[in-house]
Amino acid sequence: MATPFTSDTVFGALALELSPGSDAPRALLSQHAAGELAAWIARDLGGFVPAAAGLDLITVGTHFDAVELLRPGWPLHRELQQLAARAPRGGEGGGGHVIAFGAHEDRLPGALAPSPEYAGGPLRLVPWVLAGDAAVVAGVGADFERDLIEAGMAGAQTALAAQERFGLRVEHARHLTVHDLAAMMALQYEHAGAGALWPIIETALLAPEGEQWLDAPPEPLLHYAAGEARIALFPAAAWRARYAPDAADDGDRLERRFEQFQARQRQFAAVLGAHGIPVTFAHCVAGGEAEL
Repeated sequence: MATPFTSDTVFGALALELSPGSDAPRALLSQHAAGELAAWIARDLGGFVPAAAGLDLITVGTHFDAVELLRPGWPLHRELQQLAARAPRGGEGGGGHVIAFGAHEDRLPGALAPSPEYAGGPLRLVPWVLAGDAAVVAGVGADFERDLIEAGMAGAQTALAAQERFGLRVEHARHLTVHDLAAMMALQYEHAGAGALWPIIETALLAPEGEQWLDAPPEPLLHYAAGEARIALFPAAAWRARYAPDAADDGDRLERRFEQFQARQRQFAAVLGAHGIPVTFAHCVAGGEAEL
């Protein structure tokens, strides 16, 4: 699988699975509280792979939905990395720095604010970046990609710190790389009946200059290329020629099927948009793949 990391970074997250019926979470931590949680995250990661303790740990005192992390170009992680590059450092010491961005007057720096639109999900994610010497990062990254999905349970103090500071009811807390998160989301999309769309999202994430088709009736026709997804819009007659050529002439039933197809198109467009993938609707006739 392609990697989103540069030669000197590893991207991941503390994943907080919430108990059913959890109250609305507090989304922003103060600088002090963010620093405390970051210290526990750094301790966890150094416990998994000791070399990680020699890298900089960069994180933020808030949490996001998976769609906000899984976007082309990894904008949240890149924002953390860019803000950290301008942050003051303490003494060199014997290990990496812990850099945490907290809220000041209810505002986070840069483009780190989570979207209220995605605030209600049962899985909340605190993104982190490990950065430093390229050789160390390569080794830590390889170990994390191999082992973190199985061995990445957060420490009890980390889970408790996240629960208390965010006001959450946390059922499970674990660390994931963004590849682990993508694999988890692929399974969730499959279980939700939207698995056909995942190859488009995966291409946008891991090979954004690549190309991918969704051409699997009865699903909408969709083409990802040049950084955007194009969804074919068929007039009713063209839809019938492609998707229901042998259907009995039942106007009401076919009209309902066509309406369901259009709803599916809107659903796919909304999911892609949530992942930060631009969507264009292209008017096509039957067999109009070339227009996409």
